[in-house]
Amino acid sequence: MVRKSEWSGKVMLLLKAGNTAGAVAQIKVAPSVKDLQALQTAVAAAQLAGRWRDVDLAIADNLALLSAPRLHRSP
Repeated sequence: MVRKSEWSGKVMLLLKAGNTAGAVAQIKVAPSVKDLQALQTAVAAAQLAGRWRDVDLAIADNLALLSAPRLHRSP
């Protein structure tokens, strides 16, 4: 049984409340790429893309960071 993550919904609530600093902080500690992609889709669906430049930048940067292959593995 797979649970759906509620993380993106909670970050969307922060954005709708106008707490962009809190949303950016949550985006920086996103649990997975899948959750960030769900947030990006939700932001686009709510027509909030482009409204806050720092939020859009944080989503794009952290998607790139989490999607990139690791340079090394710890032993």
